[in-house]
Amino acid sequence: MKTRQSPLQLYDVASSTFTYIVFDAASHDAIIIDPVDTHLARDLAILLEHNLALRYVLETHAHADHITSAAALIEHTGAQAATPVDCAILPSVIQLKHHQVLQFGGEIIQAIHTPGHTAGSMCFLWRDALFTGDTLLIDGCGRTDFQSGDAGKLYDSITQQLFSLPSDTRVWPGHDYNNKFSSTIEVEKNSNYRLTRNQKIIDKPEFIARMDALNLPQPKRLNEALPANQHLGLRQDAMPHRSATGFAGHITPQAAYAMLLRGDAVLADIRSNAERAWVGFVPNSIDIEWKIWPGMEVNPNFDVQLTTAVAPNKPLLLLCRSGIRSIAAAQRAQALGYQAWNILQGFEGDPDDAAHRGTTGGWRYCGLPWRQN
Repeated sequence: MKTRQSPLQLYDVASSTFTYIVFDAASHDAIIIDPVDTHLARDLAILLEHNLALRYVLETHAHADHITSAAALIEHTGAQAATPVDCAILPSVIQLKHHQVLQFGGEIIQAIHTPGHTAGSMCFLWRDALFTGDTLLIDGCGRTDFQSGDAGKLYDSITQQLFSLPSDTRVWPGHDYNNKFSSTIEVEKNSNYRLTRNQKIIDKPEFIARMDALNLPQPKRLNEALPANQHLGLRQDAMPHRSATGFAGHITPQAAYAMLLRGDAVLADIRSNAERAWVGFVPNSIDIEWKIWPGMEVNPNFDVQLTTAVAPNKPLLLLCRSGIRSIAAAQRAQALGYQAWNILQGFEGDPDDAAHRGTTGGWRYCGLPWRQN
């Protein structure tokens, strides 16, 4: 199948959010910008369809209207999260600063700090394409009345930074509510409803007055989305990324170990061989990779290796890094005839606020048997 041209623009109807996949056609290295949790399967399928290796998951800010799939994408692909440093999304490995550059294959993308919608908001410039998040929309801009918003700073960010870019720079917004998909800097400088009058940019006091008069309702998902997005989409209340069906269910590490001691189940460690070598392994487990490093592609021999190693009448406990990949592996094992359980929080557990694993849960945190290579 012929690969579509980069960037790929994807849409979430519920929140009117655009997600972008940008890739290097030569190496097939890719990044994704502002992914949405409900479209995880779609985005993974697109990466697979175009043979793309996801290197970075970028966020323009901590969103208030949808939950990101960043943590799940990282678990599935081995990518790294890159988020604005002033958004304080602490589990993110890369805390982006103004004008910082990321390379993927032979391509680069530059972060531009554009405070205003939030204090940490960033836009991303790739070639002549500008991904503006909520800073600059088509014929509009992001609100500034909550979450460290500041209308004066937003005016400066747009007029001094974004509008100083070449006039033919293509604007790819984070949202649109009127069936519009892209624009240019020239068009927005001349006709943006929030920023212009008679094809001229209004002054800062007038812009601030316009923003102060909006009187917008609070985003419906504010109270659940913001806390989750500060943890790359991991909800501390419901953990929706672990709510999948099609397998026996979730089980705590302690309960899983008790089953092993009784001889009631077999433990299958489905992390990559590289992960076990770096972090440690569980004695007497069946080691079968679900995804293979580098690239984190699905192991084509998983079915054969599993059915050869484990009798079909034996309940199966599946362990990955943090209990996300093992959901898909449990679903596959269940389809093969096993009673398959997913071990919650996996071997290392979820990252804490300082981006450290092994401090909130997981096999190792619970003090269960493991060894270092």
